[in-house]
Amino acid sequence: MSKNRYDEASIRVLKGLEPVKQRPGMYTRTENPLHIVQEVIDNAADEALAGFAKHIAVVAHADGSVSVTDDGRGIPVGPHPEERVPVVEIVYTRLHAGGKFDKGKGGAYAFSGGLHGVGVSVTNALSLRLEVTVWRDEAEWQIVFAEGEVIAPLAKKGPAKGRTGTRVQVWPNAKYFDDKSIPQAELARSLKARAVLLPGVTTSLLHEKTEQTVSWRYDGGLEAYLRELLAESELVVPMWAHEGAVGPGDDTFAEGEGGQWVVAFTLEGAPARESFVNLIPTTAGGTHEAGLREGLFQAVKGFVDQHSLLPKGVKLLPEDVFSRASFVLSAKVLDPQFQGQTKEKLTSRDALRLIASAVKGPLELWLHRDVDAGKKIADLAIKAAQSRQRSAQKVEKKKGSGVAVLPGKLTDCESTDLQRNELFLVEGDSAGGSAKMGRDKEFQAILPLRGKVLNTWEAERDRLFANAEVHDISVALGIDPHGALDAPDLSGLRYGKVCILSDADVDGSHIQVLLLTLFFKHFPQLIAAGHVYVARPPLYRIDVEARAKKPARKIYALDEGELVHVLDKLRQEGLKEGGWSISRFKGLGEMSAEQLWETTLNPDTRRLMPVTLGAFDAVATTERFNLLMGRGEASSRRAWLEEKGHEAEVDV
Repeated sequence: MSKNRYDEASIRVLKGLEPVKQRPGMYTRTENPLHIVQEVIDNAADEALAGFAKHIAVVAHADGSVSVTDDGRGIPVGPHPEERVPVVEIVYTRLHAGGKFDKGKGGAYAFSGGLHGVGVSVTNALSLRLEVTVWRDEAEWQIVFAEGEVIAPLAKKGPAKGRTGTRVQVWPNAKYFDDKSIPQAELARSLKARAVLLPGVTTSLLHEKTEQTVSWRYDGGLEAYLRELLAESELVVPMWAHEGAVGPGDDTFAEGEGGQWVVAFTLEGAPARESFVNLIPTTAGGTHEAGLREGLFQAVKGFVDQHSLLPKGVKLLPEDVFSRASFVLSAKVLDPQFQGQTKEKLTSRDALRLIASAVKGPLELWLHRDVDAGKKIADLAIKAAQSRQRSAQKVEKKKGSGVAVLPGKLTDCESTDLQRNELFLVEGDSAGGSAKMGRDKEFQAILPLRGKVLNTWEAERDRLFANAEVHDISVALGIDPHGALDAPDLSGLRYGKVCILSDADVDGSHIQVLLLTLFFKHFPQLIAAGHVYVARPPLYRIDVEARAKKPARKIYALDEGELVHVLDKLRQEGLKEGGWSISRFKGLGEMSAEQLWETTLNPDTRRLMPVTLGAFDAVATTERFNLLMGRGEASSRRAWLEEKGHEAEVDV
């Protein structure tokens, strides 16, 4: 067959678990098999969260396999009413299948960490062998899989002898992972966290080789755990522990949504901060942590204002209140949205308002009930604000009076605090206008770019400033172009974050590439120091009509996948088809100032990706840029496009 042939037979449809095997990195972490084991632990934890399991036992076997056993209800073994296949088989062999999609009142898992329904099916796809034993309906059942396929169909093995629950043993397939061994310390931390979040539930880890067992149980819950994390740190005031959940009939949130948290303030040492969503550890934080910060800030600021504690000339910011705060936060969110399948960061925008509103009121009551404690917390925050302002003044003094005249089209910010200041390089004047109106003028600056920036990959450094856009970017930043091996003076840098903000289309992507080329080639130390970011504006807006007690609302979706998720959630809420309308943004210029702030500029709800070298080293990245941007590489680019073109997501 000719390699240039393109017909009906050229289109390949991936079925079953094939997509996971083809691109495992889209579904899980591939450094080691820990995450696919955690998916199984998550299912056991969900049984405990639902109130049906009291013990989760994990065994690291001598042959490299791992088993997870719980004493919950056991995965259903009967035939699915529509698929006519045992439910336990569907759970492990079908993507987007599971009890976590049943979100109605009284559903199997109203609050769970599972979002995509691809959890344990991914575990199965990436395992050499997987055995599931179920004790249910007064019988013991077993089904066995190899590389995602059933090799021993579901069969009854004998009586359950009064036992209920599920045991899953996994043999990870080494070919999908960089390292086949599971980091035992991380596995232990994960089990310990489950015990913390599920008071009265025991988790245990047995190492078969050493015959050592470690178990955890925290009847004291979050407070006992935070006390352990802080060890010998001296508390300024007693820990504040609370929980709150939404009641029936709320216009905005679902019944049961909310969270529990414990907060401590210390004078010294690194703050201890851990957060979870539906038992899933969110190591990169997210909107629930932003909600906790906002709730704390509003309550403390209200206390400070009421007691007139703020010295003249001092302005209190959320980070001042948060700087000495340690916390453990466990949020319950219906249909959580995470950044990636590995669920390290919560991105559900509603979670910010949910947690902030749950925290603010009770904390205000606590502060006013114990005024001495309130004043100690306020004093900590005020000292942090004064320290921050002194630091910013020192930076300003260094700059002196020899600063170049800033570009006329730059709308600068008021703050001189490098750690807070942000510069948005915005595509087009119309979007720049919305950004100027929607921004927080205290710490966000806007530089609109007219047209596409010069391809600077092969531009001589002394000719860079011939291009007006490049000249304006350099002057606004306050630093000069430099090479990768140079040691440039970054003391004049005016912004801690330099954010590329372009349309979510092909032209916008092209502008992103041109700007990334400029930074990588001529401002590489900005990338190395973590100052460069790419903003991700949403592609869709969903307008939902008012009904019953719920007012009309607008929901934003980053891409097609998130759009599907939003529509699924609306259907689950009882909306009929046509109860919403979908708009696709043709560009940032279509967004109002309020929309741009909510979706793209607000630090608590936006999607902002840091620019790093990632898996590539500097040499490999240079070679790739040369291929894509070099003038004499047209033939190499053509060959590369022919080879890789099928991987592109075409925007037509």
